[in-house]
Amino acid sequence: MRFLLDNNLSQGLAVGLREAGHDVVHVRDVKLGAADDETVLAFARDEERILISADTDFGGILARSGCNRPSVILFRRDGGRRPAEQLALLLANLSQLADALDAGSMVILTDRLIRVRDLPLIP
Repeated sequence: MRFLLDNNLSQGLAVGLREAGHDVVHVRDVKLGAADDETVLAFARDEERILISADTDFGGILARSGCNRPSVILFRRDGGRRPAEQLALLLANLSQLADALDAGSMVILTDRLIRVRDLPLIP
């Protein structure tokens, strides 16, 4: 899979995903470390990457836009915040989420919950 990691996530998560065979760039790798959320989302869409973030603002942006791309994976606060914990959680669930992510969805991941909402989101 092709991922874009948001600025609020560690480069360590990017390394782990690459080691698992995924195509991953971090926003800092593409000079978007200081970019606003709309710019990051547009880059993910244009590059056909799934955005991974811990920033809940992306749900609102997607709902207002009515877009069906890009898919977004959000780590919520009650989940582990360390890159190794996030990587383990993501890799443990990625195969069951693949179809939804390919179709366009927002996925919320915590240690206890996986919520998948099809895009476009209805505000």
